[in-house]
Amino acid sequence: MAEGYVECWELEGKIVGNLRIYNNGGDSQEVLIDFTDGTSFSCCFEVKANTKASLFRGGVGTPEVLREYGS
Repeated sequence: MAEGYVECWELEGKIVGNLRIYNNGGDSQEVLIDFTDGTSFSCCFEVKANTKASLFRGGVGTPEVLREYGS
């Protein structure tokens, strides 16, 4: 897989018979494409949580960030 995108060169030139977009519940969706040659392509999109935290010293003015954490 190339960085930043997924290339599906096997789909080039195929004729789309039907396209459906499903909400799979929660934070995921699926795109299902049926081609006229009897093959199908499925692509799922998922949103994943990302944690971002910081240790800071408060007070008057802008807080002083002592350390940032992330996943």
